[in-house]
Amino acid sequence: MTPLDAPTKADSENDTKPEMMTGAEVVIKALVDQGVDVIFGYPGGAVLPIYDALFQTDKIKHYLCRHEQGASHAAEGYARSSNKVGVFLVTRGPGATNAVTGLTDAMMDSIPVVCITGQVPSFLIGTDAFQEADTTGITRACTKHNYLVKDPNKIAQIIHEAFHVARTGRPGPVVVDIPKDMQFAQCPYYGPDIIEEKSHYKPRTEPKPHLIEEAVELIAKAKKPIFYVGGGVINAGPEACEKLTEFVRMTGYPITNTLMGLGAYPASDEQFLGMLGMHGTYEANLAMHDCDVMINIGARFDDRVTGNLAGFSPNSKKIHIDIDPSSINKNVRVDIGIVSDAGKAVDAMMDVWKRNEYKTDKKALDKWWSQIDEWKSIKCLSYQKHDKVIKPQYALERLRDLTADHDNLYITTEVGQHQMWAAQFLPFDKPNRWMTSGGLGTMGYGFPAAIGAQIANPDGLVIDVAGEASILMNIQEMSTAVQYKLPVKIFILNNQWMGMVRQWQELLHGERYSHSYTESLPDFVKLAEAYGGIGLRAETPDQLDDVIKEMMTTDRVTIVDVCVDPKENCFPMIPSGKAHNEILLAPDADKFAKDLV
Repeated sequence: MTPLDAPTKADSENDTKPEMMTGAEVVIKALVDQGVDVIFGYPGGAVLPIYDALFQTDKIKHYLCRHEQGASHAAEGYARSSNKVGVFLVTRGPGATNAVTGLTDAMMDSIPVVCITGQVPSFLIGTDAFQEADTTGITRACTKHNYLVKDPNKIAQIIHEAFHVARTGRPGPVVVDIPKDMQFAQCPYYGPDIIEEKSHYKPRTEPKPHLIEEAVELIAKAKKPIFYVGGGVINAGPEACEKLTEFVRMTGYPITNTLMGLGAYPASDEQFLGMLGMHGTYEANLAMHDCDVMINIGARFDDRVTGNLAGFSPNSKKIHIDIDPSSINKNVRVDIGIVSDAGKAVDAMMDVWKRNEYKTDKKALDKWWSQIDEWKSIKCLSYQKHDKVIKPQYALERLRDLTADHDNLYITTEVGQHQMWAAQFLPFDKPNRWMTSGGLGTMGYGFPAAIGAQIANPDGLVIDVAGEASILMNIQEMSTAVQYKLPVKIFILNNQWMGMVRQWQELLHGERYSHSYTESLPDFVKLAEAYGGIGLRAETPDQLDDVIKEMMTTDRVTIVDVCVDPKENCFPMIPSGKAHNEILLAPDADKFAKDLV
C-alpha cells in the first residue's frame, strides 16, 4: 500500500467530512497550512486556476520573477537564508523546462524547495498538445521526488508529502505537476498531519551508539586530526552548528569547511583553517593530506575537495557522518560510516567524550599545530596591492572591513573567480549567511538568490558578489527587485573576462583565450538606472571605500561596477586531477610572505 492509498484520519472519522473546494484552492490552502507565506513564480495558462486562487487569499505573497530560472534561484536563496522550504510556481512546457537548472542546483546543494508546475489537461497528456512537456520525466534525475497528479482527490496529500520529502533527511527539490483539469475539479481538503503520520519517507536521524563510541575513541587517539565539515551541518540547523563549535573547541583540533559549509563554524576562531578544496587555503589542504584521522561531518567528498582520489589523504582513518546513506562510501571508502542527523551525531559524540573523560594527546597535538602554523606562515592568500589598479582581493577586503559591524549581513555569489575570492576573503561566523552555487556551479544564481534572501530577511544587508559575465545571466531580475523595492546590492568584480575560464586557458591551454573575453559589455551604471535602480562605479583603489559606503546606504537595488585587474588569477589552486599536496600558489607568494612576516 502506497502512502497516498493509505487510510487517513478523515477516512476513519466518518462524522467529519473533509471540506470540498477546487483543486487550485486545495493547493493554496495546503501551502498556507505548511506555513508558506511567500511564493516566487511566473504565470501561464496551465496554472491560471492556481493564480486565481492565489489572488483571493491574503495569506501568501507572490513575487513575480522575470524568468522561471530566476524564480527557482530566488526560492533557493529564500530557503537557505531562512531554514524554510522555498516555493515557486511555473506553468507547463517551457515554464517547467526553464526551472530545470534551479531544480538541479537545489538537488546538488541539498536545498529544500517545492516547485509546482502546470500541465496540459490530463486527457491531452501524450498527444503533443500545445506546450506539453513530460515534466516528471524531465525532472526525475534532478529532483528528490516528483509527482504527476492523476486524481484530484489526492492533491492535498501530494502537496503535504512534497513538503515532507523536501525538508526531511537530506533536503532537496520536489516537483508537483498538476494538469489543468485537476485544478478545476472539486475535491476534498485534508490537513498536513495525515501525511506526516503515513509517509513512507522516514530517514534515520539518530546515530547508532556503537558507531559513535568507535568514532570518538578514534578521534581521541588521533595524533594529526582534522574536522572536515560541509553544508549538511548548516542544513541540520543553527543548533547543530553551535554543537559542532562546542565539540571542536572541546577537542582543540583544527577544522576546515567546504565551500557549502562556510559559516557552520566561526571563521574568526583560531582553530579554523579556512576553506579547503581546489581554491582552498594551503594550510587546510595540506592538513587534509597529512592528517591521520579525518572527521567528515555533513560533506560528500566532492571531487573539488578530494582531487585525485588515489592521492586523497592516503594515510588517514576516515569517519563520515551523513544523513544520506547513499553518500557513505560513495566516493571515498571510509573506516566508520555513520548515518545520522549532523546535530544529533555531534551531540552524541560530545556525550561519549565527556562520559569517558577522553583527553587529547597534547604533545602530538602541539606538534601538529606547529606544522599547521608553518603552513600558515606561507600566507597563501597574499597578493600584490597596486596604487592605481583595483585588485579583486583588495575590493573584497574593503567590502569585508566596511561591513564588519553589520549584524545582519547576507552574501550570495555568482560563479567564477569572484566566487572563490569571496569564499577566501569574506569571513562567516554564522550559518545561513553565505549562499553560493556549489555542486552545479550555476552562473546567474547569485542575484535571484539575493532577492530571495532579501525577502526572507527584509532588514538584512544582502550583497551579491558577482562577475560581469555571470550577472548578465539573470539580469532581467532587476525588474523584480525594482518592483518590490528590494534594496539588494550587486557588487561586480568586473575584469571583462570569463575570469575562471581565462585562468584555465592561461595555465592549462597555452594562453589560447578562446571566446572567454567579453567583447561588448553594457555600462552597468546606466543599466541599473535604466531599470530604475542605482548605479555606482569604482575605477581606482582610492574610490572604493566611498563607493562601498554609499552602496550600503541606498534604498533601492544597486549595481556597483568595480573595475578590477583583468589579469589577476585566483590562487591557491589545485589543478584538476591533482592531490592536495600538489597545490599551486601564486608565482610570487613566497616573496609576499617574506614581506609580511
